[in-house]
Parts: sequence; C-alpha cells; structure tokens
Amino acid sequence: MKDEFFNRQIKLWGKETQDSLSSKKVAIIGSGGLGCSLGIALGASGIGEISLVDFDIVGLNNIHRQIGFKVSDDGKYKVDALKDLLEERCPYVEIKTYKETFEEFAKRNLEFDLIIDAMDNLPTRGAINSYAKKKNIPWIYGSVEEFHGQVCFFSKASYEDSFKITDRKPNGITCPIVMHIASLQANLALRYLAGLSVKKDYLYYLYFNEEGELINQKFSLGK
Repeated sequence: MKDEFFNRQIKLWGKETQDSLSSKKVAIIGSGGLGCSLGIALGASGIGEISLVDFDIVGLNNIHRQIGFKVSDDGKYKVDALKDLLEERCPYVEIKTYKETFEEFAKRNLEFDLIIDAMDNLPTRGAINSYAKKKNIPWIYGSVEEFHGQVCFFSKASYEDSFKITDRKPNGITCPIVMHIASLQANLALRYLAGLSVKKDYLYYLYFNEEGELINQKFSLGK
C-alpha cells in the first residue's frame, strides 16, 4: 500500500530514495499560509517526521491563503488544525506540534535535517538563521507579499548579511503566490533530502511587472 501511495515518486527516483525520506526530520517554523502548503506537500511526499512550530490560532482572515484550514477551524491552534489534516491525508508522516514561539522552541535544542521558514516577520527569520548556523543545519527561506515572493536555500550565506531586519509587516497577499512560493520551498527541500543537487545561497525573486509578465530573477548571496 505504501509503495502505491508513493508510486509516482518511486517512478521518479526509485524505491531506495523514496524509503530514505522516511528517516528525514524537518521543522516548519510557522503554520500559516506557507506552513500549510509546505506541510501538505512534504507530508504527502513521504518525509518521516515534521515538526510544526506556531503559537497562533486560526482566524477567519487567515483562511483564504492558508489552505490547511476550514472555516470550522476558526479559534483552533494552527498547529493542531494542520496536524489533524496532515494525519488524515498523509498516513506515513509523524507530526509533532509545538505551541510556542521560535525562541522557546530553539531552547529545546532538537536535531533536524532541514529547517524551513514559513514566517511573516524578519526578526524571527534572523533568529532562525542564527539557530541554523549554530546547529549547522541548512534552512530554506520564503517570503510573500502582494503578487511577488522570494526563496533561498541558505547554507553558507547569512540572512542577516543579506537583509535589513526590521519589524515591518507585509502588505496584502494573494492566495496563489503563497502556494507558489511554498511549492518552490518544498521542491528545494525534497531535492535536498532526496540527495539531489540544489543551488545553495541563491535568492530567487519572482514578481509580476506592471504589464502582468512574470519575472524571475536570481542573485548570488555568496561572498
């Protein structure tokens, strides 16, 4: 049954690689828009253990872009609602939840193969970067705003050296750009965890110009 569930991925890279994903541990920091899409994509792909970190609750103003939630989830902790969905949809993943800030979570000193940023504030991303450097764990950055977004697989480069950290909050956000950026993060994660090549320390910036043309830009963050 398990091989049938992952049939299309086994055709892609073989049973041995698919089975190897069951030993991987990933932490997703944030269970909002990016976190929902990431949890669904990685849980359905066979990652063995996913830790969800978020202290917030579901609100009606979240649901249009946070595809893991229903209107009936209003008022529930995001990590609990997302865990329920993932366990129902993805039978081969273990979900662990942490209803706390990232700073509190970092004190647990846990080990992961990969950390994925699904937050919407810069100070927490700076904290994720510092923690990842300390633990020598790679992490994947993602941000969205309006119709555009950014993605980067951080390995040697430092987030704080590349971005000015402020408490600025994002403007309005469309639902599709959230799913698009999360899918890019998830693809980078899967390639890395499956042992495939990944371009590290490159920032990918995607946006629509005034004529509605989708523009993709790439910037090296290496020294």
